[in-house]
Amino acid sequence: MPPAESITSVLVLWGVIGYLLGSIPSGMILAKVMNLGNLREIGSGNIGATNVLRTGNKKAAALTLLFDAAKGAIVVLAARLLAAEDAAQVGALMAFLGHCFPVWLRFRGGKGVATYFGILLAVSWPMGLAACVIWLVTAAVSRYSSLAALLTAGWMPVVVGFTDRGEMFVLTATLCLLVYARHISNIQRLRKGNETKIGAKKAESEA
Repeated sequence: MPPAESITSVLVLWGVIGYLLGSIPSGMILAKVMNLGNLREIGSGNIGATNVLRTGNKKAAALTLLFDAAKGAIVVLAARLLAAEDAAQVGALMAFLGHCFPVWLRFRGGKGVATYFGILLAVSWPMGLAACVIWLVTAAVSRYSSLAALLTAGWMPVVVGFTDRGEMFVLTATLCLLVYARHISNIQRLRKGNETKIGAKKAESEA
């Protein structure tokens, strides 16, 4: 973690802001506005960009990806500008939790991958780009979105540990654990060999 610069009340404030911003269900809102149907009744039933893509609307999926990533990035940049780096990382973690467990959806949210990338890019764009590269290479080779997310989350604490961004280690390690927890069903399908590949028409998994 970065040096403690903010008082407890400031950390709590940015934690709340991060959670509320992260809990905005971008995919659900876009699906409703663009008349794409109820995401809970489509594909995996999740609210992320992967499931929005299953509606057949690539524009909606791209916008969902962008907005979900922006939720993580905005809170980091705002907290860094108005408070300090410790508040930025607290806000980032809570934005991720907000996306995964939004109070408005009875705590049934997405798996947080887009928000994860938005957070990393905002905290340290070189680390964010490294994460994007790991995801893209893994996805291109394996064709599994979930595997790409899992390997990216798993490798980032290691990558951070070998750089001068050691203050990101606790954040990336915590996010790694959360990403794995949100992908338990995907891990089980990967082990059984029946996880759905990127581009498959019928999909059951959500990254």
